[in-house]
Amino acid sequence: MVDFVSASAHREGPVARLFSFPNPVNEVSARLVAGGVVLLGVAAIVSGQSWLVALIAYGFLARVATGPTLSPLGQLVTRVITPRLHAEPRWVAGPPKRFAQAIGATLTVAAAVLALGFDAWTAVDVLLALVIVAATLESVFAFCIGCKIFAVLMRVGVIPEEVCERCNDLWQGARVNS
Repeated sequence: MVDFVSASAHREGPVARLFSFPNPVNEVSARLVAGGVVLLGVAAIVSGQSWLVALIAYGFLARVATGPTLSPLGQLVTRVITPRLHAEPRWVAGPPKRFAQAIGATLTVAAAVLALGFDAWTAVDVLLALVIVAATLESVFAFCIGCKIFAVLMRVGVIPEEVCERCNDLWQGARVNS
């Protein structure tokens, strides 16, 4: 059986469960969410609509805080799209995926501030392009840039091993299965 919520969240109650991140993560769903981010990012660049940039930023913030729970795209993927694919889940460690979502949140929140507050669309487009490239690599090739950065940070000791003991073989590129 897969434990989607940390043991501490089980002890801490409903708020802790809400603000927890799944571990492990179904890579099929993660790749589909990344595909949705690509589509939303392209739509935001093409349309120049600030509210789309804000929506993308909200999605990243929601996924960092709660996994798919408060993310509309996360809910669509995990409740509607993934189940209809009938694909075998591929379980990977959650902390690197959360770290990758945090990088996306940083870039898209900056883009939203630039779009909504300063109408600085060149900078917005550059930030969104970075997110689109990373999300495309994740979606199409299962290459998670944030996860690779997480692995390097673990290897050099910036991120302690206890943060993700299941990640010990990320540096070699192996997938963590349960």
